Amino acid sequence: MKNGIHNNSISLSGTVCGEPVFSHEIFGEKFYEVTLEVARLSGMNDVLPISVSEHLLKDSFHAGNKVTVTGQFRSYNKMVGDKSKLMLTVFVRDVLPFDETANSNVLELTGYICKEPIYRKTPFNREICDVLIAVNRQYNKSDYIPLIVWGRNARFAGSLPIGEHISVVGRVQSRNYQKRLADDTVETRTAYEVSVSKLTVVKDDVVAVP
Repeated sequence: MKNGIHNNSISLSGTVCGEPVFSHEIFGEKFYEVTLEVARLSGMNDVLPISVSEHLLKDSFHAGNKVTVTGQFRSYNKMVGDKSKLMLTVFVRDVLPFDETANSNVLELTGYICKEPIYRKTPFNREICDVLIAVNRQYNKSDYIPLIVWGRNARFAGSLPIGEHISVVGRVQSRNYQKRLADDTVETRTAYEVSVSKLTVVKDDVVAVP
């Protein structure tokens, strides 16, 4: 995984929620935002944002349709008031017929740790580590992706330094949380993150397994 195409790949299968909404236009190509509801093995669902170019829309993205998409998990900065907020979305490169036999949510990333990992334990004594990685993209751009690492992998991730080159396999999850605002009101927001199932360190093209 060396370049901006092969170090970031995702495949999702799910149900389209709502109709596509125009987002932006780049070099004459229009892009639309839509959400995809993806089932977990636990029976819960993740509702994930995806970005689709006009030429890929066709008739696939109507509410209730089931689709499989492949692409990349990307980040961008959006101004919200006077602050810049990191936004995450699935950039669709290909739309496939829905495949109910395939893994409905699988992501592979290779990147560099760009912030000191935060290791902690939950109230139920479950080990967890927050890791932020920078994933190189074509044209000298990078995507900044938050990871959640669990158990033995969390302990290992918590010991890694900034700049470490790692490769992960996992799934993208959505999580609702409560945010108290300046006027003391509470707003429900949604966070997106990668739940890591496998983490390896890349050293001079050799992968080291914890």
